[in-house]
Amino acid sequence: MPMGKPDGRVMEPPAGVKGCTAMSDATTEIDDDSHDPFAEFDAAAGVGSVRDPFPVWDELRQQCPVHAGNLDDRFGIQQIGVISADSGVTPHHILGFDAVQQVLRDGETFTSSGYEQTIGLLFGHSILEMDEPEHHSYRALIQQAFTRKAMESWEADIVRPVVNELVDKFRDRGHADLVKELLFPFPVTVIGKMLGLPDDDLPVFHRKGVELITIISDIERGYNASLWLYDYFQKIIAERRAEPRNDLISVLAQAELDGQQLTDDEIIAFLRLLLPAGAETTYRSSSNLMFGLLTNPDQLEALRNDRSLMPQAIEEGLRWEPPLPNIGRTAARDVEIEGVLIPKGSPVSVCMGSANRDATRWDNADAFDLFRDQKQHMSFAFGPHMCLGMHLARMETTVAINAILDLPNLHLDPAAEDIHISGLAFRAPNALPVLFD
Repeated sequence: MPMGKPDGRVMEPPAGVKGCTAMSDATTEIDDDSHDPFAEFDAAAGVGSVRDPFPVWDELRQQCPVHAGNLDDRFGIQQIGVISADSGVTPHHILGFDAVQQVLRDGETFTSSGYEQTIGLLFGHSILEMDEPEHHSYRALIQQAFTRKAMESWEADIVRPVVNELVDKFRDRGHADLVKELLFPFPVTVIGKMLGLPDDDLPVFHRKGVELITIISDIERGYNASLWLYDYFQKIIAERRAEPRNDLISVLAQAELDGQQLTDDEIIAFLRLLLPAGAETTYRSSSNLMFGLLTNPDQLEALRNDRSLMPQAIEEGLRWEPPLPNIGRTAARDVEIEGVLIPKGSPVSVCMGSANRDATRWDNADAFDLFRDQKQHMSFAFGPHMCLGMHLARMETTVAINAILDLPNLHLDPAAEDIHISGLAFRAPNALPVLFD
């Protein structure tokens, strides 16, 4: 059962990178400079500069569900989060629901391997860039860590205590910024505890993880963060192989299928991916959902009074404002989608955000409405690469939103100015200032 080539710690630096910094023994040390990786990543992702991409996607989708050409000029920034094209190759944007579903279902025609030459250079050979049959084999091993029993244990032992501890810090104050004080910090804290990392290491782990995905603006810093994370995780994996504990790294280190185990490099590639794929998207999706509820007080009150509506509220939040609107594929052969020829080798941006607002599938698609008839959305992708952590994300969001709804008379602070969701590659509100009794 082939699992892909080993990555090794020493990778060839990306173009323009002169060297690397070694990992410090003091893992809790944070770089002593003015660099803010969180702000830099948000800026590269269009947070604060691209307020609402949906009208552009809607306009283009109505012209044709598949659009050929670069869209950077329509948004004022370079799109990230999709596979880059070689010079002279026309990218194609898949915008309609049926077209997006078709592309994501057909992994043979639309390969994920293009990620190998972009973010794969820093993440390592991860599930993100794998095609079948390698993807299926690797996923089967990784899924052993995400069992129903593990999910129940994480909810009781990690997620609820983390959420309650954060909420307790502002519960008696009567006001809070839900993003800064709860929705941003809780998913990364949960992941750190799932991995069995020391609490003191969480700030630098979070920082390095965000530096890793800020490669579009600072490739050298991203490369160095990749090496730092490799050294950090390799030491922990060695400890867990020798003395397993009740944590996710131990499960991955011991996982076996048909005599095949994950190598250190394969585990590290997955762990590098876990922070942006887990913490970043969960914090943003839960923030988007709370924005939808707070700006629709009748729906907020309905959910507060009937928590059985929570599953459909979560799905509507994901449909309405997916945290990650686009993913990338590459055409492995000449193919026609919705009458448009996509030549072999073309980079393909699969716009799940646009698909989720397709008016041919949803009435009043731009509105947040938790009472609408539930239909399959594309926010967790579709087909073989459907999000491995979607059940974890739903569980985490349920716990966090329920804790927020328990705050009496919760509402947006009327003194707050222009609270909104923004971003292109990733979307979320920067703040959610609220008042409560």
